[in-house]
Amino acid sequence: MRIIVNGKEEILEGDLTITGLIALKELNPDAVIVEHNSSLVKKESWGNMVIKDNDRLEILRFVGGG
Repeated sequence: MRIIVNGKEEILEGDLTITGLIALKELNPDAVIVEHNSSLVKKESWGNMVIKDNDRLEILRFVGGG
């Protein structure tokens, strides 16, 4: 399937949830937020939300500074 992640096209094989995508990208789930088709998705829903062809996701990481 073809999806857009942070403005870039990606091709994924098979069914994948947001939780699976976060793991695939080796991101810390406690340090990111996810927007799916312009809607913020609560972390509790990531495991139930299956990504579909042509979905658009924005994955934003929290960065500390000082």
